[in-house]
Amino acid sequence: MATKSTIFKASLQIADIDHAYYADHALTLARHPSETDERMMVRLCALAWQAHQLQTLCSGDGTLAFGAGLSDPDEPDAWLRDYTGRTRLWIEVGQPEDKPLLKACGKADAVVLYCFGNAAEIWWRSMEAKLARPQNLQVWRIPAAAAQSLIPMAQRSMQLQATVQEGVLMLGDGMHNVSLEPLRWK
Repeated sequence: MATKSTIFKASLQIADIDHAYYADHALTLARHPSETDERMMVRLCALAWQAHQLQTLCSGDGTLAFGAGLSDPDEPDAWLRDYTGRTRLWIEVGQPEDKPLLKACGKADAVVLYCFGNAAEIWWRSMEAKLARPQNLQVWRIPAAAAQSLIPMAQRSMQLQATVQEGVLMLGDGMHNVSLEPLRWK
């Protein structure tokens, strides 16, 4: 019998000072059996960084949610859809292959990828030329040590506060605080 995903609940308060976006989000994350706590928390951070797009792109009339992620390679890790069903923003994390990313660029208005882990630089050197063409793709690098410092916050029920200021995401749960400053590669 196949192992099922583990369900995590997060109450995420976002104060994005850069974009004047302030909102509370009740989120459900399904962690695939092969997904690590680090990757799951990077997904959550990616959603927090891009949450302002709900207001910016959809004037508040849209759905910001986690996709099936590792469970379905044709779905993003998170996305923003307007009420017509149009995918306005496709969010990925990790070091995916180029073909699914290019396919995502054709399905969504914008695609944002957050890379993390020790092998991210090696991955980028092999992918940079392949991913140069799409104008609607952004690629960001999260430092490996910062991504790993998110692991203690991964709990089945999370109360998190996220503040975005000058591009830096500060995430805390009352016991732990992590600052993440991504580097834009593309």
